[in-house]
Amino acid sequence: MRSLLSWPRVALAVLLAAVLVFLLPYERLAPGDRHTGDRAAPPGTEPVPPSAAPGVPAGFFTGSDAAGVRRIAEVEEWLGGQPLMVGHTYLPGDRWSNIEGHPALFEPWARWKERRPGRLFVLNVPLLDRNEEGLTDAEVRAGLARGAAGEFDRHFGTLGARLVEHRLADAVLVLGWEMNGTTYGHRCGPDPERWKAYWRRVVAVLREVPGQRFRFDFTPSRGTDAVAWPRCYPGDDVVDIVGMDAYDQPEGLSFEEQVTEPYGLAFHARFAAAHGKPVSFPEWGLFRNGDNPAYVRGMLDWFARHRPVYQTFTDYCPHGVWACPDNPASGEVVRGALGAAGGASDPS
Repeated sequence: MRSLLSWPRVALAVLLAAVLVFLLPYERLAPGDRHTGDRAAPPGTEPVPPSAAPGVPAGFFTGSDAAGVRRIAEVEEWLGGQPLMVGHTYLPGDRWSNIEGHPALFEPWARWKERRPGRLFVLNVPLLDRNEEGLTDAEVRAGLARGAAGEFDRHFGTLGARLVEHRLADAVLVLGWEMNGTTYGHRCGPDPERWKAYWRRVVAVLREVPGQRFRFDFTPSRGTDAVAWPRCYPGDDVVDIVGMDAYDQPEGLSFEEQVTEPYGLAFHARFAAAHGKPVSFPEWGLFRNGDNPAYVRGMLDWFARHRPVYQTFTDYCPHGVWACPDNPASGEVVRGALGAAGGASDPS
């Protein structure tokens, strides 16, 4: 939805947000007592629960197919009936025909979205086929060059038209996610300039689809990874949201260190504010540090303070708390914060 504020007021708000994020010490951004789990509460007081971030739309990733859509209702029951307002899924990146999308994928999500006003649909879109087949840097460079030259335009035009046809015209599209790493073929490192040119071309194609109201989410993984992710940023005119995938890794890294590390959570907040963009967290969850309630409390408190457009929890082992029985302590924190007794993720 477009802002109703006048431009001078928006500019002033963005400037003030950027100044505050740069100048406030870390403890003012996310007090350690809220999430470290290793400091005793003052005598006679109750421990402070994590913030529930009311008004921040939340979701759980429970699978991409129709069964994954149905599981959302089971998670809501586990949360005490609290509705989840974000549906998040992924296009397969094996071949172009799947990147174009299919009714079997879109229709269950469209029906889920229509059942409750205000629900948000988030779709991760690969930028290259054979996306998880270990492409060499040379293959990546060749693919990015072909994409930037327009060879794949028709596939993204088809995707956009199918989303509109299936009543998902206002989807948030997470293009080429975690581009700063090495997991995916659509990575940025082998040729950042071509990667940016390709992103810009894809956005241009999708914006030409009649009836679309897409928003485009630029989402690196937290930290430096293989390349400093600002090198991949394609420009303010083709990005609507600056996201971050922020799992609890590497082993031994505390939440405070995840905030302050190079290109970590604090840098992300500053970068987005400096570019006049809201933030999001398409993926977060437990990982290298096991069942870690301190990390979960830290992330929930971060959401409450930085008000992302949305956040979605990755719920399968080793990351999850509902479908994964290995993380019971973290599960209690999530239920306490996002459940019906903790606070609403429904902005209505």
